[in-house]
Amino acid sequence: MKTKIARLPAALFVATAAMLAAVPTTSSAHGAEHAASRTEVTPRSTATPIFERELPNVPGKSLLAVEVVYPPGGGSASHRHPASSFIYAYVVSGAIVSAVDEERPRVFRAGESFYEAPGAHHRISRNASRTRRAKLLAVFIKDSGRTPLVLPDSR
Repeated sequence: MKTKIARLPAALFVATAAMLAAVPTTSSAHGAEHAASRTEVTPRSTATPIFERELPNVPGKSLLAVEVVYPPGGGSASHRHPASSFIYAYVVSGAIVSAVDEERPRVFRAGESFYEAPGAHHRISRNASRTRRAKLLAVFIKDSGRTPLVLPDSR
């Protein structure tokens, strides 16, 4: 059901690269810490909003671009996004293992992309490497205003 988009339009790619080049390397937590086993804790991914604008032709909706950085061996806890949000994810560097809803886990490498439908369950979101960091650009089409973007699974 997911569609791999082979190439981004050149203007979007250039704009995204320029935005990412201007982002500091520190950022806030994207997902809650979760245990890979009972004794081992997986490092958290971090997310930094880098661009947000209301969509003038879609009242009540905004576009939000978020840089998500996965440290080596890092990941995000299983989560959902609001049912009003559509997410397009583009792997900027490294490789990300992702599984949405009932999909089998899949590795997405730099230059590949996927999407999350509104209300989808993002069961797996982690760095495929234990030695290199990975970076993802998540572009949300969301309700305007301040609302939680990540809804962690309850334990």
